[in-house]
Parts: sequence; C-alpha cells; structure tokens
Amino acid sequence: MYRVILLNDDFTPMDFVVRILVDLFQHSLEMATKLMLEVHERGQAVCGVYPHEIAESKLERVETTSRKEGHPLRCLLEREERD
Repeated sequence: MYRVILLNDDFTPMDFVVRILVDLFQHSLEMATKLMLEVHERGQAVCGVYPHEIAESKLERVETTSRKEGHPLRCLLEREERD
C-alpha cells in the first residue's frame, strides 16, 4: 500500500486544492478543507492510501489536472511500513 501525499507550494490556490481533494480523492468538503489546511500549515498531508497502481494514477491525475489549470501542485508516493 502507498500513501499519496499532497505537497504545499506558494502558488496553488486553496480552493483548487480543496477541489482536487473532493474530485479526485472523494473526500467530503469538510475533510478536504481540513486536509488543505494541513498541507498549508505543515507542508504536506496524506490524501489517501492505495495499492501502488491506484496511487500512481492518483498522483498523475493530480499533476495533470494542476498543470492544465496552470498550478504547480505536486504530490508524492510513500510506501506504507508493514508491522
């Protein structure tokens, strides 16, 4: 399983980040707002945990959608540690 981690930048509008979290990660508006604030205040937030192929697809969709809208929003994948 892989975490999809959204990264902060100084240019992407907060409302766009919320929209990404709602549209691509199916978070509620309330949860998306909380995650957006976490990204803004802490520099990153986990948007979801998925199998590798789905996580890669989410990353690509975030970055493709962001570039189409003229934003530098990025995310990365991090493998979950197994106990």
